[in-house]
Amino acid sequence: MPKLTTLVYCVENDQVLLAQRKKEPFIGYWIAPGGKIEPGESPYQCAVRELLEETGLSAQNPQLRGVVTETSARPDWQWMIFIYVVTRFSGTLISDESEGILKWYPLANLVDLYMPEADCIFLPKVLDLNLPIYQATFHYDDTLSLNKVTEHPAWGAETTTVFKAETLV
Repeated sequence: MPKLTTLVYCVENDQVLLAQRKKEPFIGYWIAPGGKIEPGESPYQCAVRELLEETGLSAQNPQLRGVVTETSARPDWQWMIFIYVVTRFSGTLISDESEGILKWYPLANLVDLYMPEADCIFLPKVLDLNLPIYQATFHYDDTLSLNKVTEHPAWGAETTTVFKAETLV
């Protein structure tokens, strides 16, 4: 059974709020705020709670923009991730860096960031509010290197991209 989690991308003035991860896996990578769904909690409620806890910002009308699964030969790496985008929020950004350093990044510069491979693939698609909800499965090996992506688009046939080690350097 996969672990259920959320990611929340706050977007304002052509910038997105990201946190530099302080723990494994993916230590040092820039990711969206988010976390595990608690028992009895909906993905929507989790997104609102996690954003407030990690950033101090209160989401107003988060939009579900993607549902992805991540699988691996490792039994501890089975995830279902509900991805939200928030364009309206209130509050003051907190300076507590227990979850990671928070920073606003220009959307145009995201390609320069140290981000997980899956995030680099789905982020442009979930941020484009003109596209339908993004759906995909990301397949990793036991070292958490991305091997394959199977996209399940609402608008056409399923596609699979297989990665070779040298393409991920």
